[in-house]
Amino acid sequence: MMLENGSLLPWLLSIGVGYLLGAVPFGLVLTRLAGYGDIRKIGSGNIGATNVLRTGNRPLALAVLVLDAGKGGFAAALAWWLVGWEAGVFAGTAAFVGHLYPVWLGFRGGKGVATGLGTFAAVSWPIFVGMALAWLATAAVTRRSSAGALGAFTPLPLLTAVFGERAAASAIALPYWFVILGFLLAAVVWYKHRANVFRLIRGTEPAISFGGGKARAEPGHDGEGTTHRGEE
Repeated sequence: MMLENGSLLPWLLSIGVGYLLGAVPFGLVLTRLAGYGDIRKIGSGNIGATNVLRTGNRPLALAVLVLDAGKGGFAAALAWWLVGWEAGVFAGTAAFVGHLYPVWLGFRGGKGVATGLGTFAAVSWPIFVGMALAWLATAAVTRRSSAGALGAFTPLPLLTAVFGERAAASAIALPYWFVILGFLLAAVVWYKHRANVFRLIRGTEPAISFGGGKARAEPGHDGEGTTHRGEE
């Protein structure tokens, strides 16, 4: 339970370790090891799995997807095991923040979709299933990865309300804190996809592509991790 016996240290350690795990840029590391160079200079410039897929290397993109999801899930599961479920939720959230704002890359990272999904896979499988089904349905209909990401996180506040029994019974004093967290995470994902939203409205958002060799940087991308055209 939160602050049991007045100890804040386990919580701080859980959040700190979660952030550091989340800040590991697997997309950048694996694409360099695979010989593709700096992923931030390929495609959309993002470090996530969708942009890695633009290299044409599907196994590499899948590895990035699994590792990005895994760092959120591992951070949450470890903190849950050592400290408690609530600490697991916040450790996973810290991993989500670490992926978005990694200290190693000047606080310019990805968009957090896979890491967020991994976190909820660890702390609440019904919420994860709901998000995953929403992603699959939206992506299948629109053929746009960014739309799938937004579709996955849009129902998160409702899912945290419906499947929040454990949160309601927790020792955290703030009422509906789990639902509030769901709203905040969904809002952050929408904010990180704001450029994608405008392109979706205009009908200029790129469709999901499996690439075909080494991709080049897309117009509107500055080559330093700031994405003006890309997806996750």
